[in-house]
This record gives sequence, C-alpha cells and structure tokens, in this order.
Amino acid sequence: MQITQNVSLRAFNTFKMDVRARYFSVIQKPEEIYSLLNEPNMETLFVLGGGSNILLTKDVNGIVLKNEIGGITQENKEKDVLVRAGAGVNWHEFVLYCLQENLGGVENLALIPGSVGASPMQNIGAYGVELKDVFQELEAFHIKDKAVVKFNADDCRFAYRESIFKNKYKGQFLILNVTFRLSKIPTYNISYGAIRQELDKMHIASLSIHAIAEAVIRIRRTKLPDPSVIGNAGSFFKNLTIPTAEFEALQKQFPSIVGFKQDEYKVKLAAGWLIEQCGWKGFRKGDAGCHTLQALVLVNYGNASGKEIFDLSEEIRQSVIKKFGVELEREVNIV
Repeated sequence: MQITQNVSLRAFNTFKMDVRARYFSVIQKPEEIYSLLNEPNMETLFVLGGGSNILLTKDVNGIVLKNEIGGITQENKEKDVLVRAGAGVNWHEFVLYCLQENLGGVENLALIPGSVGASPMQNIGAYGVELKDVFQELEAFHIKDKAVVKFNADDCRFAYRESIFKNKYKGQFLILNVTFRLSKIPTYNISYGAIRQELDKMHIASLSIHAIAEAVIRIRRTKLPDPSVIGNAGSFFKNLTIPTAEFEALQKQFPSIVGFKQDEYKVKLAAGWLIEQCGWKGFRKGDAGCHTLQALVLVNYGNASGKEIFDLSEEIRQSVIKKFGVELEREVNIV
C-alpha cells in the first residue's frame, strides 16, 4: 500500500472541492489497514468513501484513506438472503447487483450516490425506505484500539439520516463491510406518491423490484443534478420534524406549507419548500448556488470553495429561522 503526499481531493468528493490531503492512501483489502498502524499521522486518519455526503472546507493535515474494499457474497436463509458487501463497493452498483439476483429490499434506494460503507453512517433513505429496514450487521475497524468490532442494528442507533457513526463514534471507526437481509419474495413499497405516478407513466402492468428501481431512477434524474456535471452532495438539509401543535400554528400563517404527519404528535416539514419560500431556489453567487430544480440541493458551479458553500447554507438557515421560526439541520458532513 502506497502513501502519497500533497494530493488534491477534487476527484474524490462530489462537491468537487479542490482541497488537499497532506498524505493519501487507498485501501482495497481489510488487512491493509495494519500497514498504517505505525504511521506517525495515524491519529489524524480521515476515511473517505464515495465522497458524496461531505463538504470539504479546508485541507486535511493528516492521512486521507480512500476506502475501496470490494467484494460481494451471499448466504441463503429460508426466506431471506444475507448479502455482504465490501465498504468500498459503489452503492448503486450494489443495488444493481441485488436486482440482478432478484433480491428485494433496496430497489427504492437506487441511484443514491456514495459507497456501501457510507450507507449505514447516515442511514440513507429515499421513497419510503431507509437503510435500517434491510440492515443486518457491519464490521468496522476501531482505529484507536486496532480491533475489528461487529455492530448490529441496535448498536448503530439508527435515526432519520443518523447513526452512532455520525455523532458519538465520529472518526473512530473504519467500516469494512456491511451485511444486508434481503428478500427472495419482496414486499413492494410504492407508498411514496411520485413512484405510483411514475409507474403509471411507464405503463407497468406487473409490479416488480426492477420496475420500482427504474421508476426511482427516472424520478431522481429529473429532480436532482448529476454530480459528474454539477458539483453537489444531494440534499444538503434534512427535513425537520416538529410538534403537531407547532405545525398547525404555522399552517394558519402559511396555509400552503408542506408537512407530512408522522403520528398524532409530530409532523415532518419539507425543508425544500421552506427554502424555496425564502427565495433561494435558483440563487447563485459566484460559483456557489441553490439548484434551479431542487431547493434542497446546494451546488458548486465550478470553483466555489467549501467555505462559500457553507456560508450560503448558513444564510439559508438564518432566513428560514427568520421567516418560519424553525431551524434547519445540515445533512451533509462538514469537514
């Protein structure tokens, strides 16, 4: 395993931020991590997967480790199949593999950028499905203790776009592989309205995981910018949940406000709607902007800095607080 110096990370993050790593290395097999244990900058190890959910605002003065651990294996159970994938496997390619094997559970998560290893970190989700719904376990390397640790779903403390790896254990583990419990006889989830509408447009006569995945792919391609064309990290902010009473008070003031009832006591607000109402959709200052089709997505039109994107996100947050009295939370990890 080779360690190089002063490497640009522009090609390794979907925001295309041209920050530099003092040291850079690629790991393709779990055992290669032991080659780094005696490196003098090991204590400042920064693990980089697909680079799709981060905003790099400064150079990294340590070792950036690009996780490219591959491989996919299966273990048949009576009704389900346990599928283990290396943390460096591209997430969408993993979904395509599951479709090819006729295994249901991840079809609603098609075309999400990033890697398998990043998926449990933020409990990725889309169109009525979250990673936790199909998660079995993962193995991760504890950097300080130099030991491999297994985590089940309870250990990961999954929540909306959250896990223990984003807060309590942030920066402490290198995820090696993730195991998913997928179904031989899938249960279709088309509760998200846009999927039903897209399936109707596609004139689907017989529902399948392949049809659902194709519908999701079509929707995502029309709503979200391609990171290979315009630098972005997908949704920059989370949809936020507020008490029902607070929502009803906002609804009196803003009758068209978009909210989704979670239960008797909570409503989830559409963050994109809030941002759009504050006039940010399509906004551009220099090369930093808010996408023309989806207000939740902040974009780098070319040479915006991480600080410029972050500052724009803070202006957006403050405007939403001023207008609606609610505080948006960033979904993207700030480094």
